[in-house]
Amino acid sequence: MIEANEEEALGVIANEVKVCQKCRLGKTRTQAVPGVGDPEAEVLFVGEAPGYQEDQKGIPFCGPAGKFLDEMLASVSLDRDKVFIANVIKCRPPENRDPEDDEKNACWPYLQKQIEIINPKLIVCLGRHSMMRLIPGQASISKIHGKPLRRPDGRVYLPLYHPSAALHNGSLRPVQLEDFSKIPSIIEKIQKSDQITPTSQESVPTAEVKINQEGKDKIIKQKLL
Repeated sequence: MIEANEEEALGVIANEVKVCQKCRLGKTRTQAVPGVGDPEAEVLFVGEAPGYQEDQKGIPFCGPAGKFLDEMLASVSLDRDKVFIANVIKCRPPENRDPEDDEKNACWPYLQKQIEIINPKLIVCLGRHSMMRLIPGQASISKIHGKPLRRPDGRVYLPLYHPSAALHNGSLRPVQLEDFSKIPSIIEKIQKSDQITPTSQESVPTAEVKINQEGKDKIIKQKLL
């Protein structure tokens, strides 16, 4: 059963996003795109930014890439009512250009709040901008797509190619479908791991990555699922 306060909290964020003027995109958008889905979703999909269709309708992934996303969801017995779909950027960059750092920073608190409220078991990063924001310091997405990892905060992330990649490069379509097929087993592993308390840190595989934060290099250990 959906907790009313979760739904209401996401509604508050959506209303804030719709009138947001924290960056230049607030002046050029048609509609902001806060995100849609189940407030208690086990899986949160985070894309990069709205495109033309999304900007017109205010709904994430409602264009050609969204049709392929729907197909992939159906392939693992999921649909939009069972997941939550959002973007790193809540407004369309003009001409679908890459989002600027200050634009990503302006939207970041909204996405952070959405993650906190939904508290998903798995966060799927759709595309490199999503991956770079949510799991910084990784290799290129071509090297780590389809490989889940657990961050020190306990959350599990799965980097995938953006659905639009298959529209531009047909050879990626089977790759994306194969990566997507891993989602049910990953969730099952998460559920099992949540029931087990490791006896020591050594019992959990980790990978070290370097990130640059506030001008200082820091090492973060990431637990591999």
